[in-house]
Amino acid sequence: MATNHQHHEPTIFEMDPSEVTRDVISRTRSKGSRYWGIVCALGLLLALGVIGLVMRLNEGDNTKLGYLAATFSFLFTTTQTAPLVSIAFRLVKNHWRRPIARASELFAIVGLFNLILFIPLMIALPGTEGRWTIWIEAASWSPHVFDTMMLVSLIICGIGLLWAGAIPDFASLRDNGGSRFHGIMAMGWQGTIRNWKVQRVFLGFFGAFYFMGILWTHYVISSDFSMSLVPGWVDSIYPTFHALSGIQAALATMLVTAYVLKRWGGYDEYIPMETFWGISKLFVASSLLWFYFWWSAFITYWYGRMEGEQAVLELINFGPYLYAWIIAFLCCFVLAVFMLIWNPIRKNPGALASIGVMVLIGCFFDRIRLFVSSWSVSDLRDKHHLKVEEVPATVLPEAADLMIIFGLISGAVLVYMLASRIIPVMSIWEMRELRLYQLSKMLVRKKVMVLGKPE
Repeated sequence: MATNHQHHEPTIFEMDPSEVTRDVISRTRSKGSRYWGIVCALGLLLALGVIGLVMRLNEGDNTKLGYLAATFSFLFTTTQTAPLVSIAFRLVKNHWRRPIARASELFAIVGLFNLILFIPLMIALPGTEGRWTIWIEAASWSPHVFDTMMLVSLIICGIGLLWAGAIPDFASLRDNGGSRFHGIMAMGWQGTIRNWKVQRVFLGFFGAFYFMGILWTHYVISSDFSMSLVPGWVDSIYPTFHALSGIQAALATMLVTAYVLKRWGGYDEYIPMETFWGISKLFVASSLLWFYFWWSAFITYWYGRMEGEQAVLELINFGPYLYAWIIAFLCCFVLAVFMLIWNPIRKNPGALASIGVMVLIGCFFDRIRLFVSSWSVSDLRDKHHLKVEEVPATVLPEAADLMIIFGLISGAVLVYMLASRIIPVMSIWEMRELRLYQLSKMLVRKKVMVLGKPE
């Protein structure tokens, strides 16, 4: 028999549609002193990160760029995979994703910041001569050109997806004293049937290409910026693991973002328990898949017992980066699954956000073991090396690396916050539409929610 501790009561969103428009527009425009204080603090941290990056680049030693590569991969994994949450859940036409749809798509803007970090890494990336890469029999500059094309195309699709989803809101801002920018972005939107059909086409087009592009970009980044730099590391499962861990990190990112918006952003009434409940169930699945794909890659090398494969395991698992692997394994799998299997935790937004932070920490340490280790041995590569001859010692973060880590992550948050000042972080039209699909009725002596399904 079902009990209250196993289920939660559905939340009925009863705000009037016109009130939704006024409220969201007001919150978008009126950012308080706390907002600008956080922006200033993030700006100072970003400045320190830029200084640290310049210090590292001036050294001219590519093996010292491992923490830059790990930070870039972490930001790409969390921010540019986050729009998949909106794309996937819009595809299945559920309603609980509506409060976080725009917040998810807004992370596409951070892709522009990631592109800036990508440039020095791409310049430092060696050609394909003398080493195994995915670009078999291709020109030595293949990763430089095609990786850049993949990332730029992904950013274009992400911004296109964000724009398509925000067109009705741009029109609302335009009609309520918005700037000329909002009028241009609204593209003459009048809310006609034809307008809605065209918008649906745009959402489907950009969503489909973003879904394909993010998987391919995970593939080339994991292959070219870590695996191919290590002699003897040839693993067809690793790119899939990199992408799957990106999905887990994206769900963690959205849990934390949703909680921040609910707790401190003033959107408590908009974000119901159903949103956290829905993400949490997928969060459990992604944590289990994290282990499955890691184990599938690990067990092949473990039982293969070839000298080169054992050197790879020593490098990224049991040797100089053992501490990073243990933290990642505990945070992304053991502790995450153990805590998420309990319904009381999955019903608590604060607890879920804490688990999301824990998984993000684990994801970052996972990127350290994969990318810092790879860049530390890149000087050993030439056509005579088919395996790592000597596993290098742990590359511990120095002052410049810590400045890069905290500064660049702060920069990504800063870009997101500034974008939310221009584009509403809560989708006005989706919340108005949700109100039309909901109806509260009395069943015996209890109010229940009748929820319609689109189409």
